[in-house]
Amino acid sequence: MQLFYNSDISTETQQITFDKIESKHIVRVLRKKEGDVLKITNGKGFLFDAEISFANDKRCAATIIKSEVKPKPWNYFLHIAIAPTKNNDRTEWFLEKATEIGIDEITPIICSNSERRIVKTERFEKIIQSAMKQSLKFTLPKINAPVKFNEFINQGFDGKICIAHCEDQSDKNHLKNVINPSEKTTILIGPEGDFSIDEIKKALEKKCIPISLGESRLRTETAALVAVNLVSFINE
Repeated sequence: MQLFYNSDISTETQQITFDKIESKHIVRVLRKKEGDVLKITNGKGFLFDAEISFANDKRCAATIIKSEVKPKPWNYFLHIAIAPTKNNDRTEWFLEKATEIGIDEITPIICSNSERRIVKTERFEKIIQSAMKQSLKFTLPKINAPVKFNEFINQGFDGKICIAHCEDQSDKNHLKNVINPSEKTTILIGPEGDFSIDEIKKALEKKCIPISLGESRLRTETAALVAVNLVSFINE
């Protein structure tokens, strides 16, 4: 199934017009014609069937003929707060794979040891949209604007909040022993140089649960994906 994405479409929508880029892709690349049916999601748990009414590579239009509720296939709510990696490709790799597995929210956090402090969320948004369509999911993860660690940790949180850091700490629990599928879970993943001692202290003061992801020392993007995979596996 070829899945398209349009955030503005709803159950009240009757007609949809694609922009020039999407129209060219539909008509020239996919060779769709009038009468063909497209599958479209709004990223909010809906799938729409739309019949092409006007096939033009500059302005393709379609009529909505069917809508269907598509609940997300995972039974948890996971929010990953991750320090963007120096190599932007690694963060993008995480976003793609996490979306394919199942994640609800992502926040780039700027930490004391962060080597990348400028983040283009527009690019991230395109990555997760593409991954959602490729993996045939109908719920688009929310990508938040980047925020400094201190601002992030001082906001209120629903559910459980965990911090994965590399410092030796006797009361660390493995993530698999902490997860509760009935609770919203937020997991903090630090930069290449890890969270600073001061950041770890502030997180613990805010009742963050210190967690381990295993014995290996992991790259930032690997640690984040391991966390997503563990939560997914535990809640199957």
